[in-house]
Amino acid sequence: MAHEIIMLGTGNAFLPNGRHHSFAIFDKKHIIDAPPTALISLRENGIKIDQISTIFITHLHGDHIFGLPFLLLERTYISDRELSQPLTIVAAPGARKRIEELCEIAYPGSLEKILSTIEWDENAQGSTKDGWSWNRFEVNHNDSVDPFGYSFESSRGAKFVHSGDSGPCDSLYSAISNTDLAIIEMAIPEWVPSNEHHKPSDIQSLSETYPKVNFIITHTFIDSKNSTKPKITADEFPNHPSNVLHVEDNFSISWENKWKI
Repeated sequence: MAHEIIMLGTGNAFLPNGRHHSFAIFDKKHIIDAPPTALISLRENGIKIDQISTIFITHLHGDHIFGLPFLLLERTYISDRELSQPLTIVAAPGARKRIEELCEIAYPGSLEKILSTIEWDENAQGSTKDGWSWNRFEVNHNDSVDPFGYSFESSRGAKFVHSGDSGPCDSLYSAISNTDLAIIEMAIPEWVPSNEHHKPSDIQSLSETYPKVNFIITHTFIDSKNSTKPKITADEFPNHPSNVLHVEDNFSISWENKWKI
């Protein structure tokens, strides 16, 4: 059986033209984050909400978790009214309280039942029932939102890393050194004075340091190549090395003994 990753959304918080918020799913049942555009991204790909079994939370910024109340509301009233399908949320310690508060603000009293059925996993390491093991590690971002990245490995040997939101940091790069596929954020252009996100020059350096790793750009500030609307920023689409893919929404990649780029 092959594995598959679909980049359901690839944009940063400002929603570049032609892109939904950064959002990924693997094997059509495990999602990484739950952005405001999550519901429409899943529906556009024909993925039923009740088939999601695991939600991995990288951090608590709005463009990564504000879609959770909508996903839970949909399961409660449409796709899983009996709440018979198991759902696990993997997140850092303390995230549960803030997520439950978010759900109560969004739909007071409407999500209490489904929240009580969720299995919450705050461990730094674990595994899914279908054979994926995961490891959560700290990254370089705003500490107030508990930022983490994840490394994943299936029982069949497929590996990949997801950076979450992060600037350059040793923990992320150590994880990348042990994989052959990295989903990496590139949220800001060179002129933004911040080290809490990757810039095009950082991606260039990474690709040269790890030439055997294939990088998929997500959380990008650049409009889709297919957009005909006025640009959100004046920055041009970067010229990336051959092992860097600056993909569009709904890009998919499959694994059968290796990732097929």
